[in-house]
Amino acid sequence: MNDRRANIRSATGDRITRTMAAVVQHGYGSADVLRLAQVGRPEIGPREVLVQVHAAGLDRGTWHLMQGTPRLVRLVIGLRLPKQPVIGRDVAGTVVEVGSKVTTWVVGDEVFGVAPGSVAEYAVAAETKLARRPPNLSWEQAAIVPISGGTALQAVVDIGGVSAGQQVLVTGASGGVGSFAVQLATSAGAVVTGVASATKLDLVRRLGAERALDYATDDFVDGGAQYDLIIDIAGLPDLARLRGALTPTGTLVLVGGEGGGDWTGGTIGRQLRARLASIFSRQRLTGVIAKERGSDFDRLAELLESGQVVPSLDRAYPLAEASEAMRRLEAGTVRGKVAITVGAGR
Repeated sequence: MNDRRANIRSATGDRITRTMAAVVQHGYGSADVLRLAQVGRPEIGPREVLVQVHAAGLDRGTWHLMQGTPRLVRLVIGLRLPKQPVIGRDVAGTVVEVGSKVTTWVVGDEVFGVAPGSVAEYAVAAETKLARRPPNLSWEQAAIVPISGGTALQAVVDIGGVSAGQQVLVTGASGGVGSFAVQLATSAGAVVTGVASATKLDLVRRLGAERALDYATDDFVDGGAQYDLIIDIAGLPDLARLRGALTPTGTLVLVGGEGGGDWTGGTIGRQLRARLASIFSRQRLTGVIAKERGSDFDRLAELLESGQVVPSLDRAYPLAEASEAMRRLEAGTVRGKVAITVGAGR
């Protein structure tokens, strides 16, 4: 088997070697735990494909996995060391090998989606977690869509049920999920208010928000405005204040949250409290635990190809500078998302 695999050639004609360059983490912590290394190329299962990575996306979720926070997540990803040492999940690239039971993809297909360990020359993806790359997007643009775009789609459309004419508030509007949430709500005909830091309000307006508020100086849940739908990504306002900004039958969708306890973080507790409060209220208070689905990426691809949604790419870094990209994510200076350029693939 190994001899046969060593002779496989990619869609570009290059031989797929047994090793590859990848950005790995040797523990949990800051970007200092990352290093560029040569590691073994992953092997695929019957329902998986091998993707030659051209670009990978990074976001706050990747940063949390690098940190191993909240600590409860380590029960899944590895207690002392990560089970998957190669960082990244968002991917865009070319299929170069397919499993024996794969029916969706063939060698040469250009795809984007989710592949654990995507900040590497090759990554393995389940066939159900990929979609065809929209031809109008660069590899880097496609790579920053899947997880953030999919989360926003589920929060705004599937759970939030956004519709034309609604008043919608999006906190964390300049981030990975937020930049997609603003555009999805706008494309549905809603009137959007976006909340971000002062230096990013111009981006929020360009994304389509009618109003852009500075979270540090503008009290965006002061009771003066009533929203049909609130997408809370920043996770900063108190639940009671968010409810006060909702219409009597409005919907609050909690997506993320920083801070909170060391073990559970700022998301799990808030979502539980919101669901309990919703039992006794006409308001709908809920959260989203995003699912990674190729069908959602297909839905996004239609919006991306039509131009209704445009990925907000801050900057693309070469593979060797992935740690610098993670430091910018930690510092909160990224507008939208960052990508890692891995291979040519043009």
